[in-house]
Amino acid sequence: MAIRLPRMVSSKKVPKGYFAVYVGENQKRFVIPVSFLNHPSFQDLLGKSEEEFGYSHPTGGLTIPCNEDTFLEVTSRMY
Repeated sequence: MAIRLPRMVSSKKVPKGYFAVYVGENQKRFVIPVSFLNHPSFQDLLGKSEEEFGYSHPTGGLTIPCNEDTFLEVTSRMY
């Protein structure tokens, strides 16, 4: 499951081995393990992100174009 670290949101720091993504209409920031990059389900999300945004993301960070519930459902199966 993706972890949301509220203290990280304000400081913009991400622990080693993790990266931040922005999800949903409200662009919630989630900090997730780098290991997710190898998971086929997450690669599907990355493909959708590329289709929608190319390599220009509105937040300056990686934006995943799905709602938060879908994102949490997908990432919860990756552990």
